[in-house]
Amino acid sequence: MNEIINCDILVVGGGTGGTAAAICAARAGAKTILVSEFPWLGGMLTSAGVAAPDGNELQAFQTGLWGTYIQELQRRQAGGLDNSWVSFFSYDPRVGAEIFANWVQELPNLDWIANKVPLEVIKKSNRITGVRFADFTVTAKITLDGTELGDLLALAEIPYRWGWELQAQWGEPSAPIAANELTNKYPVQAPTWVVIMQDFGEDALEIPAPPNYNPAKFTGAWEGYGQKEFLNYGRLPENIFMINWPQRGNDYAEGVERLISSDSTKREFLQESLWHSQGFARYIQTNCDRKYGLATNIFPYRKDCLGGGAYALHPYYRESRRLVGLTTVREQDILPVPGGKVAPLQPETVAIGNYANDHHYPGVDFPLQPKSIRWGGRWTGTPFTIPYSCLVPVETDGLLVCEKNISGSHIANGATRLQPIVMNIGQAAGMAAALCIELGCQPRELSISKLQKALLQSKTPAAIVPLFNLSPNNPDWLYWQQYYLEYPEAYPASGNCPNPQKVSSLSNPTSRLFQGTFHHLGEQDYTLTLDDSWQLVTLRSHIDEQLQKCINNQHLTFRGTLNCSGKWLLVEEIES
Repeated sequence: MNEIINCDILVVGGGTGGTAAAICAARAGAKTILVSEFPWLGGMLTSAGVAAPDGNELQAFQTGLWGTYIQELQRRQAGGLDNSWVSFFSYDPRVGAEIFANWVQELPNLDWIANKVPLEVIKKSNRITGVRFADFTVTAKITLDGTELGDLLALAEIPYRWGWELQAQWGEPSAPIAANELTNKYPVQAPTWVVIMQDFGEDALEIPAPPNYNPAKFTGAWEGYGQKEFLNYGRLPENIFMINWPQRGNDYAEGVERLISSDSTKREFLQESLWHSQGFARYIQTNCDRKYGLATNIFPYRKDCLGGGAYALHPYYRESRRLVGLTTVREQDILPVPGGKVAPLQPETVAIGNYANDHHYPGVDFPLQPKSIRWGGRWTGTPFTIPYSCLVPVETDGLLVCEKNISGSHIANGATRLQPIVMNIGQAAGMAAALCIELGCQPRELSISKLQKALLQSKTPAAIVPLFNLSPNNPDWLYWQQYYLEYPEAYPASGNCPNPQKVSSLSNPTSRLFQGTFHHLGEQDYTLTLDDSWQLVTLRSHIDEQLQKCINNQHLTFRGTLNCSGKWLLVEEIES
């Protein structure tokens, strides 16, 4: 017997965006059901093992659920978050999964059903009314596709994109002019099956060779880096290491189209991908040191799941089916305006991101238009915005997307796919769905200004206009967010609003004082000589301004934390 369950909002998929959407919708008062494929919530941030997220790292961009998540990680993660050199936030994925589970459990109007996949989408004319699973069906007024691969789009036969768009379609400068060997071999970016390794301090258990193991595939994996730097790329607390390495590492995309061809071909691809990561782990153990082995009991085991233990529950999918929406995010929408440090402001903005455009194809270095900038003594990405209309199908009612499945181009996906921005997108989609329930309207009918106001004034306010020099604790924050929404033509190319009030920031409890000689090497390039030379970096706008004014060869005192993996001092205050 197939049980019928009714709710206001159904979120299918417990990934980064789906989890954020369900939490936001429930916090806004809607009766919400979240159905996840895996026993952990959080997707890329947890069950896929990418516990070193990229993007939205600047303090001004740590807002909404993303900012709250970082704050909660800092509170719970022993040893702090500044452990690796790929990210300012690296943590045990079990801690992240616990946070999401706790947030869901706190909401009486949010029911979470785990270990289920959608089998059929129920439609009435052009409106989605529910989804059938193996032993129950959920009917809902609004359904959100938060699956890793955009599964509801396929089940509901909603138009979607998979693969490359040529330059003639939208005039994207980095798009290929014609199909070629790369576009044919790799229609989407490579997934990676993350594995967690551990330094046991003595010989670890031997990692067995997978079928068809060929160590030559990985020769030169850390060339140009060295073994220590390679491992510190994804260093997590307690001597464990996230292995998510693009250079002759565990990216895998052979026959990647099998992921959406059939259940059997998907299973085949997943098994090969897992074996590929197992082979890379064995190669690391045999070519670095036998003390590096598979970490134990990181991920839960499940009978029908290939991963578990040291292996993530599923691959880190960088790209999925992409909705054909009311609007499409193109490369031009994420690149900086001429002479500026920000991308064009989208009038319908509901989420922000700032990651550099980054594409993964095994063995291929694909050139893209640059969108990186120097800020705070380091490289970061040009901030850009996501319009609400790229979450809405062209014709179908009752549906929003909230993952990597937004309406965006293949090229732009390299920047829109990252964990923080997907979390922001999920928060926006969840709030939009809740407003649709409250107002009795369809997603395409929803007032953008009402949604923007709700995001800015919620209990976890989310920035939707990128401003480098305005942190969410600034009393001017809401004013300037609303001002640029009302007058988008006034949005500054510098990304800085004029004369914000100065506010002090809370210091990390693990920070301490460091005294040394300051060196100004170039634009946004600083070091401090202690026992050795350490790069000076910051995530705080007022410190960024102060660093630019510091005098070369001056003796200074800084408060902050050292990151031995990245060889940097993360500056929180300049004492003198």
